[in-house]
Amino acid sequence: MANIQSIKSLSTADLLANKSTNPAEGSSTDFAQELKNALGNVNQMQVDGEKAMSDIATGSVKDLHQAAIAIDKAEISMKLMLEVRNKALNAYKEITRTQM
Repeated sequence: MANIQSIKSLSTADLLANKSTNPAEGSSTDFAQELKNALGNVNQMQVDGEKAMSDIATGSVKDLHQAAIAIDKAEISMKLMLEVRNKALNAYKEITRTQM
């Protein structure tokens, strides 16, 4: 059993003193680029899902299992993107309601 007395407590001042002055330090891409990449990935999954659906509809599907997976990936990625958008909009609305 671990000794609880050996755990050091941290104060807010300790955390602020250890905080890096440049939050982007060590990061090679910025937030806008990451967002653009994520949207590109979602778009590609949507294209793949639409192609899989058209292959199923025309009967030219080679692997039904892979087509179903592509469709599910497209659906889940779209739902995730919409949730991220909703959270970002809610955060923006909350910030604009904040009194200064």
